[in-house]
Amino acid sequence: MVNEPSAAPQLSVCVCYALPGHVWLREVMLPVDATVADALAASGFAQAFPVVKPWERGVGIFGRATEPQARLADGDRVEIYRGLSFDPKESRRRRADHRRSKTARNGRVRPAGLF
Repeated sequence: MVNEPSAAPQLSVCVCYALPGHVWLREVMLPVDATVADALAASGFAQAFPVVKPWERGVGIFGRATEPQARLADGDRVEIYRGLSFDPKESRRRRADHRRSKTARNGRVRPAGLF
């Protein structure tokens, strides 16, 4: 019986980038000591989206921002963030204004600060 060399341990990591109506997703196999930057390079993200600079908007692992040199664990999901299509504060203001105008039209008065 011949002893075969065992394969080097590897990590399975998912790299994703969400666009409106479309999700780009790649699963890559990397060495155990791989970093987030290694995962991005192996995924082919730069070729698929040549004009997107992933570190400009941020990159994270399971929703937590991270740095390029951060080490990965098996099963990690590397997320490439994009800019928001709207300002959350402005959306909240518009919803509050809409509720106020709706209340005024119905003749009901709500205490200030309760929406």
